This record gives sequence, C-alpha cells and structure tokens, in this order.
Amino acid sequence: MDAHLHVWNPDAVHYPWMTPDVAPVAREFRLGDVADELTAEHVDKVVLVQSADNKADSELMLFQALCSPRVAGVVTWVPLMHPEDAAAQLDAWRREPVVGVGHRVHEEPDPDWLLRPAVDEGLTLLTERHLSFDLTAHTPALLAHVATLAERHPKLTFVVDHLGAPPLAALRAGERDGWARWSALLGAVAQMPNVVAKLSGLATAAGAAWTAEHLQPAVDRALELFGPDRLMLGSDWPYALLAGDSYSHVWHGLRRTVDQLSERDRDLVLGGTANRVYRLPLDDL
Repeated sequence: MDAHLHVWNPDAVHYPWMTPDVAPVAREFRLGDVADELTAEHVDKVVLVQSADNKADSELMLFQALCSPRVAGVVTWVPLMHPEDAAAQLDAWRREPVVGVGHRVHEEPDPDWLLRPAVDEGLTLLTERHLSFDLTAHTPALLAHVATLAERHPKLTFVVDHLGAPPLAALRAGERDGWARWSALLGAVAQMPNVVAKLSGLATAAGAAWTAEHLQPAVDRALELFGPDRLMLGSDWPYALLAGDSYSHVWHGLRRTVDQLSERDRDLVLGGTANRVYRLPLDDL
C-alpha cells in the first residue's frame, strides 16, 4: 500500500506552495496517470493525502476515490481553528472514505499555530470522530510541538508526514549538526506511543542524484525509534517527481530501504501500519 499519494488540479484548486520553483509539477495529476506503475509495482491500494488547506482539494480527492477502487481512504482537510465548521464538514462527508485529517502546518505564518486553543478543540473533535491527524512537522519547533500535543491528546493518533523532514542533503554534504538535532527531536516524538511516522518525502529531502543509500540513514533511525509497527511507506507522488524520474523510480528507492527487514516487519511498513492507523477495511489490503 502507498500510504501517501496526492492528486491535484491547479486550474480548480489553489495550492499556495505551487510557485515557479515547482513548475514541473504545476499541472493536473490524476490517479489514472500512475495506474500502470501502481500495477507494475504491486501497489494495490493507496491513501490520498491533502495537499492544500482548503475544501476544494479534499473534494477533488474524494471524487478520485469515488472513481477508483484503488483508493482505500482519504486524509482530508477541515478548518480545525473552527471546530463547529470542522464538525459540519465531517458530517457532510460521513458517507465518504475519510480516514484522517491533515494540515500543512509548516505553511502557517505562526510557528505556534498548533498550540492555539481553538486548534486544541479541533484535535479533540478528531479524537471523538476516531480520525488520525497528519501533519507536516518540517521544522524543529513543529517537531517539538508534536510531542507536546501527543501528550495532551493521548487517544489521538498523530502521523508525522515525511519523517519530519530529515536533513539528508546536508548529511550527504558532511554537515551533522542539523542531523543530530533532527534525530534527537524525532526521538522525543517517538516516546509518545500515539505517534506514528511516514517514510515519505525522503527523496526530496536527499537532494539531486539521490540513491537508496542516501535515504537509508533516515529509515534506519526511524526503525530504531518507532519500529515497523509505527511506520508506513508513502511515495509522495506526484510531488516526488521533483526528485525522481517517475513513480517507480521513487518507489523502488524507498522499497530498497526496508528490504533488510523480515517479511513480517516489511509487511507492516508496506501496509499493516496504514491499515491499523487509518482503520482501513481488511479486504482493502
């Protein structure tokens, strides 16, 4: 299972991050664009994850889920700062395959946005609805906030997307200070039993001409901290095309980093953890 895949349409949805720097992916992407590669890589099911903090992006993904039996679930966006509106939106989607809620917190101007009282109420709403919370904790401050929130909301599962942005490119260049800080912060987050993490976005973090060996240090550290039962693999397609030639290129690199695991542990990373965290139907794996 690919636990982190996107679709988008910049003609219909506003994506604040879609600047000239990401021109190669500034076009429409649908699940059908990668269908043949998913089949070739034996990826039977995917979880679509929101790529903009607006309703239109979520509705686009829910439409893709309606059109494709490959979609086992969708991580949508709701306005957590306005819990009543968030609840109303989730009520409207009660027949849709919503398995979690996400927020691109690294794009918020306020680095302490996660700690706002209104957001805290929104997270309580997710706990009551048995929905997980995906977040992009791409800075040291945000990673620290994850541990704080996980302690406040022990019954809510937090999903750290892209492994908290490990500084793999800097590590390749021989710079270890940032790596040590990321590693320590991720260790503090992993102490919270209600936090899981995604092995996704690592090719982008590793920089140009990356190989599986360049990704391995982050995966090894994640396995050490979380274990396979709290990790899931995700391609981050199509954003990953900025760092890879194709879906298969990125997926092969990620798969190689877990080849050394036992069959049981590899199955957890490749699908079992996603099944448990997102409460996916067993017949969807």
